[in-house]
Amino acid sequence: MGPLAHSARPDLGIPAQPYTDHVRGVVELAFRNALESSIFWLGDVDKFVAAVRLAAVFHDLGKLEPANQTVMMSDSHTGSLPVNHVDAGVAHLLDLGNTYQFAATLVYAHHRGLPDFQDQRVSAPGTVLRDTEINKLGQTTKSITDQRLSDYLKLHKTAVDSFIDPQGNVPPMPSPLVPLLFRIALSCLVDADHYDTSRHYGQAFSHVGPPLLPDVRLKLLDYYIAGLKKETEDERNSLRSEVYKACRNADPQAGLYACDSPVGTGKTTAVMAHLLNAAASKNLRRIFVILPFTNIIDQSVKVYRHALVRPGERHEDVVAAHHHKAEFDNLESRHLSFLWKAPIVVSTAVQFFETLAANRPGSLRKLHHLPGSAIFIDEAHAALPAHLWPQAWKWLRELESQWGCHLVLGSGSLNRFWKLEEFSEDCVEVPELISPVVRAKAAKHEEHRIRYQSRSDLLSSQALLQWLPEIPPPRLLIVNTVQSAAVLAEAMAEQFGRKSVEHLSTSLCPRDREAALDRVKKRLADPLDTDWTLVATSCVETGVNLSFRNGLRERCSLNSLIQVGGRVNREEEYTDSTVWDIELQYDAFLKPHPAFAASGRILGELFGEGLVGAAASTEAMRREVRQEGLRDVNNAILKAERNRQFPKVAEKFTVIDSNTVTVIVDRVLIESLERRERIDPVVFQNLSVQIWHYKEKDYALKCVAGFRDLYSWTLLYDDFLGYMAGVLQKLNHEQYGTVV
Repeated sequence: MGPLAHSARPDLGIPAQPYTDHVRGVVELAFRNALESSIFWLGDVDKFVAAVRLAAVFHDLGKLEPANQTVMMSDSHTGSLPVNHVDAGVAHLLDLGNTYQFAATLVYAHHRGLPDFQDQRVSAPGTVLRDTEINKLGQTTKSITDQRLSDYLKLHKTAVDSFIDPQGNVPPMPSPLVPLLFRIALSCLVDADHYDTSRHYGQAFSHVGPPLLPDVRLKLLDYYIAGLKKETEDERNSLRSEVYKACRNADPQAGLYACDSPVGTGKTTAVMAHLLNAAASKNLRRIFVILPFTNIIDQSVKVYRHALVRPGERHEDVVAAHHHKAEFDNLESRHLSFLWKAPIVVSTAVQFFETLAANRPGSLRKLHHLPGSAIFIDEAHAALPAHLWPQAWKWLRELESQWGCHLVLGSGSLNRFWKLEEFSEDCVEVPELISPVVRAKAAKHEEHRIRYQSRSDLLSSQALLQWLPEIPPPRLLIVNTVQSAAVLAEAMAEQFGRKSVEHLSTSLCPRDREAALDRVKKRLADPLDTDWTLVATSCVETGVNLSFRNGLRERCSLNSLIQVGGRVNREEEYTDSTVWDIELQYDAFLKPHPAFAASGRILGELFGEGLVGAAASTEAMRREVRQEGLRDVNNAILKAERNRQFPKVAEKFTVIDSNTVTVIVDRVLIESLERRERIDPVVFQNLSVQIWHYKEKDYALKCVAGFRDLYSWTLLYDDFLGYMAGVLQKLNHEQYGTVV
């Protein structure tokens, strides 16, 4: 058989994978990934593709170490190899000269992630990117590599002679090498490596999705919109038609646009029409719709699947829903990673921007699908915490100017944050998709739709429940934490009856969130079913077509308060709608969210100054960014990115400050995973949730058998409170000595 790349799995009837087969598979796919992504790059495509291909050729060179081969040939092999197999490829490429350092970095990073180049610069001579740690053989990997590298290369040449590039055939990469270039190149290599391994072990699905076909899908969207126009004809629907026509027919030749149109004017479909038109004009390959960071994406996904999928196509293949983080470095779970291979991807700002900031292979694996895409950042002002926008704005500008992306920033109350000095060194003029006449007409509908008020007293859960009946229903109550939402929903169900309350948060898996959202929409459509409250987290703050009579929002930020206003009196069916800003009295059950302390304090200031409204959103963002602590974090991210300190950028650019793990809540899926059955990543996403890693013991999380990074939920789970049903049961027991 010759040397091996991966061990056999006799328990699954899978033979070992020959080194020749793996290198061949990785080289072919990495080459294709690099070519398809870099064709949109303004740099030298040949140099980029050659560097990625060369890294693929030598990425596993150290597996030819005899000690590693001995272990891989054992049927009982588990865990890591005795000698770090990455070091040999790095050493060989560095030996060839500075021309090859970019490729050497990709080999170094394909398991451990992109490094901190500041640390590498102060390394001892001859140790840059090298492994100087003592290994299982009691020696440094570097010393073993240096001694045996020529032997590895002879074996490598014999195994994959046709893949060895002649020395000097790789032209130097252009300088400076910007961080995004490293991330996209590593994505090309890692995806090829992970996919070929999954393919060998029988876990891989198709590596490519259906084509975008923008002209065809634009016609389907036109047909869908024409059908909606026939259903109802009134002034507001007439306005929606104007917005749709303005976006659809806008000249797509610029690369960056703003779409400032109030809630209820059809941005979901209008901007999609523009993106499809731009994709057809510029020969783009994908469309990304990015919703605010904690958003429920189900409604937008449902609309797009209904409007854009051709007969015979699988909905999930055409419009992919990226609900939460599903990215894995470990061999046994890589095949479950969610990839951006569909022609239309709907995701949240957490998944999108934290991928741009990432340095880990599992996180970056999907990034190479992004170049050459049309990207819609919906509700842009609420998509990220304010202090993260300066670096995010630089990434967006780079994607647009260097990687062939077409961008639209949309909002019902869009602030021009790019005009603040903290966001841009130059004055950027962003053209509008909608003409001033149509925008003015749309804004007129906002004048008397809702009002904002604030309560000055702290509300305990009981005080809130006593006041709630005074507010005309149906009501929307949004709080800052998953636990607070569950506590209040449970309390309302006990005090007023289960029919008095619905609950939506990320404690529910996507399958159950979708069912709950459908239930909420049906209740809102029933004129006889009004006396109830939806208790939720900010996941329903934007992007969902819901219209309540009144709303309440735990103090968070001006932008969040305005977004709640988009879910109240949306269709102007009421004449007396209010969104209340409230503050909760925290206890063992109601929990604060520390990330909202500064923005909440600023909102209090704005109420005191009479500046609450969409017009003040830019001012609110200015104040949030200029908070001393936030400004320090912002500057640290910008500096770390400039210096290519990849781990530091990934650490500091955190949309939601939590180290989470993936937890399966469905027993059937857990059993299928333990039997090593082939699991569709879409199914995996729908039946899992994200939970803070530090809660592993408190919540009795249990590793799924055979997986180091997947957990099963062992406490109570139901379709009303999700995993918080078990958490509240446990809290009640701890507080009162009994399970309620």
